[in-house]
Amino acid sequence: MRRLRLRHPLGTTHLVVGSGAFGAAVPDLRVWLGGRSAFVISTPRVMALHGAAVEALAPLAARLVVLEVEEGEAAKSLTRAGALWQRLLAEGGKRDSRVLAFGGGSVGDLAGFVAACFLRGVEVAQLPTTVLAQVDASIGGKTAIDLPQAKNSVGAFHHPAFVVSDAAWLTTLPLEEVRSGLVEAVKMAALLDLDLLSAIERDLAALLAGEPETLGAIVAAGAAAKIAVVEGDPDERGERALLNFGHTLGHALETASGYAGLRHGEAVAYGMLFALRLAERRGLDPAFAARLRRLIERLGLPALPHCTAGDLMDLMARDKKAREHGLDWVLPTAPGRGEVVRGLPASEIAPLVAAFLSEGGR
Repeated sequence: MRRLRLRHPLGTTHLVVGSGAFGAAVPDLRVWLGGRSAFVISTPRVMALHGAAVEALAPLAARLVVLEVEEGEAAKSLTRAGALWQRLLAEGGKRDSRVLAFGGGSVGDLAGFVAACFLRGVEVAQLPTTVLAQVDASIGGKTAIDLPQAKNSVGAFHHPAFVVSDAAWLTTLPLEEVRSGLVEAVKMAALLDLDLLSAIERDLAALLAGEPETLGAIVAAGAAAKIAVVEGDPDERGERALLNFGHTLGHALETASGYAGLRHGEAVAYGMLFALRLAERRGLDPAFAARLRRLIERLGLPALPHCTAGDLMDLMARDKKAREHGLDWVLPTAPGRGEVVRGLPASEIAPLVAAFLSEGGR
């Protein structure tokens, strides 16, 4: 179990990561809740599996209200956010009330966004229960909901007061969810931490088997890598954009499949495979590209859903990472290093996307 801190312009996020993290965080949460109203945003599945944890916080708050939302990306809608704001008002939520996001990345995105906007901002704690959320999505203050045309297209930066990532919550995840989260760890390792990349390669079998101590170690290392980037670039105006490796095409694949064909990490993995093609055209060492491909292939991705290059190009043009000059592509330049490449013309990208799809993304 590790304690970490992320310093940002508005304060500090305190992180507790690993086996026993929730129990270790309770004394701090007792002070933070301080007899206030606490609103837990979660899903029926997470509450059924792990609800006893947050229910144990009830004596620390004036009252504990659980607000359940849909599983997965379906929860990240303007309709659902509006319904939560209405509930918070109806339940007497105040500026010093507390919101707790208890679930995976979608719950964290939604709950963080709801907290960011309600009464111009109430404090939130992230209690992530998936590998993806623990290693990446809960850290750094990005919150968002989706519009039908594009993922995460309405959002705000709203750093949590706490992130509590208990490895015990990962033991109930299916293989597909573990794999999806590990992709985000690979993404960071490839561009920021080669020791982490080697650890994932070495321990992949135990990681995919859901071994909590091994997963906890990878989560802690990934969290530390992300903290270092976010502290240097809290608003994503520079190096933090490297964390979007694989996300340009990945988000388009998710949207094209209606958020049903691929999990987020699986779509990002295909996005990384495509980005490696662009990177090799710009001089990336083929041996490093091959190393990353081998690792991604060992994850055992599902097949790409049916979509066309035209559909994906249209969706990428509406992506939140698009600029007036066009799309930004995060590409590896060397082991442990990357760059944001701007202004690649659609006329160059479209035929490469078509070829990628025709070859099944391999």
